[in-house]
Amino acid sequence: MTTCPLISGRAMDDVIAWRPGGPVRVRAFLSHAQAVAALLPQGSGVLNLCEDRYHFAVLFVACLLTGKTSLQPASHAVETLQRLAHDHPGTFAVVDSALDVAGVTCIDFPDLNTLPLSDVTVMPEIEADRVVAILFTSGSTGVPQPHAKTWGRLVQNGQAEAAGLLLGDHPPVLVATVPAQHSYGFESSFLLALHGGCSFWSGKPFYPQDVADALHAVPRPRMLVTTPYHLSALLASDLDWPALDICLSATAPLGADLAVRVEQRGGAPVHEIYGSTESGQLACRRTSDGPQWQLLPGVVLEQDNDTTYARDGHVEGRVPLSDIIELQHAGAFLLHGRHADLVNIAGKRSSLAYLNHQLCAIDGVLDGAFFLPDDSHDEVGAISRLTAFVVAPGMSAETLQRALRERIDSLFLPRPLVFVDALARNSTGKLLRTTLQALYRERVAHGHA
Repeated sequence: MTTCPLISGRAMDDVIAWRPGGPVRVRAFLSHAQAVAALLPQGSGVLNLCEDRYHFAVLFVACLLTGKTSLQPASHAVETLQRLAHDHPGTFAVVDSALDVAGVTCIDFPDLNTLPLSDVTVMPEIEADRVVAILFTSGSTGVPQPHAKTWGRLVQNGQAEAAGLLLGDHPPVLVATVPAQHSYGFESSFLLALHGGCSFWSGKPFYPQDVADALHAVPRPRMLVTTPYHLSALLASDLDWPALDICLSATAPLGADLAVRVEQRGGAPVHEIYGSTESGQLACRRTSDGPQWQLLPGVVLEQDNDTTYARDGHVEGRVPLSDIIELQHAGAFLLHGRHADLVNIAGKRSSLAYLNHQLCAIDGVLDGAFFLPDDSHDEVGAISRLTAFVVAPGMSAETLQRALRERIDSLFLPRPLVFVDALARNSTGKLLRTTLQALYRERVAHGHA
């Protein structure tokens, strides 16, 4: 039986986490996990809904130690949690905030200060081929789909990211704005700590002031794990935030202009991670260096007709990817948008991601998104029409359309263009299609645009 260590390459007195009260060493972290493990009830599946990143980490390790599987939904919506509990009988949830879901057994994360702790002297080993986590897609295009992850592959995942980002001999403290349950947050703020030599900040800052406070609370080197949405908000805030050593972004395309501005302000390179819940993270790049991506160690991409597949390294099996990819030499490639993201209007093609980027790059636009409604071409022979929702206080529709006309083909100009006060993005900065559909029904379909 092949096993892998619970934490790679760390001594018991190394720092693994930072909490408001100060650093937490590996020995104390493992002691907390053992104490929580002793309190868990029967049941093979655990919905890890802890908001505090340290609580999430302790509970995840407690599940490792007791043979339980961590279920990690990207959304904490009641309907999602009820569906998961139904699909995984015997599952219970552990929460550290007020949450009561009908039909789901919820227990509170314990007060760590009251638990009896034992001295841990030996690093636990976990079976490499054991399924230890089930991650779920965000549901942005439908019902969240489960994807099982084995311990051995997760260990390789964290090690591959550390190597791909060249974190070297002085791994940073991770401050993340994304939840640990989400695949990106799980990999880049948790696995990177367990198996990439990093430590992590316990909180999940969201607003710019929270992010700045969290960065001030940890020593250098610091790495901000975030999204384009959070970076835009942080820059717009004009807050004083401490120097970074590296910044990492994912969940949506990061514009080169935004990356350069963050580098100038934060004094550190800005990198992106590419991947999916299905495949795990696959590649990285420094955004300001150009559009080319470089595969993480061990990962291979291969193409069969119009579909690109990921395999080897830490990838579980052979996974089809949703993106249009142009393979280049020595593990490099270019992304050309998602298959499902492409729009075809009067024979011309573009992608929603590209159009969104052009919209949000206009000076004065705080947020925005194009949307192709399901009823955009109901009439036979009719030309599809895009809608765009935009947050741009003080800007007129004429000014914005004129700026868009300089950036995109006139066929893709939004008709209508709808101004809104804000767009309801989720905790990872994503806009779900269902959210845009509801906004379209409210503001456009009934003639209120």
